[in-house]
Amino acid sequence: MRAVDIMTRPAVSVHPQTSVGEAVAVLSERGFAGLPVVDDNGRVVGIFTEADALNGIDSAGELRVDAMMSTPVEVATPETHVTELARRMLADGLRCMPIVADGVLVGVVSRHDLLRPLVRSDDTIAAYVRALLDDYSNKRDHWHVAVSHGRTRS
Repeated sequence: MRAVDIMTRPAVSVHPQTSVGEAVAVLSERGFAGLPVVDDNGRVVGIFTEADALNGIDSAGELRVDAMMSTPVEVATPETHVTELARRMLADGLRCMPIVADGVLVGVVSRHDLLRPLVRSDDTIAAYVRALLDDYSNKRDHWHVAVSHGRTRS
């Protein structure tokens, strides 16, 4: 399974000029641990996390995200395997990781996203795989998909 299979998309992000108060509201309302900070071209320039917000709690309303965001940002590609994502996130203490394609933000993977496939039933996984096959083939064929204990079989 790859990042593209589990990432949240479209990614919710903020711009460097966004107020810290507004970014905190998005974190709180959406239940996110972090928000990618993107420039006008969609390129990730930082990440604004709950920890960043707490570090600036005294002046949150006055500051912009670019004054509080964490840099540099560790990113992955849509093709990155989930075990590699999990390893990198654990090693670096990350709660989420932006996913970029050609340098542009396309999604975000959180720890929750990494855990979600572990609790899916075999039937749910099979239906998801069939839907992906339909989407990629541009047809509505009948696909035989076998899933056992959370793994597809050919």
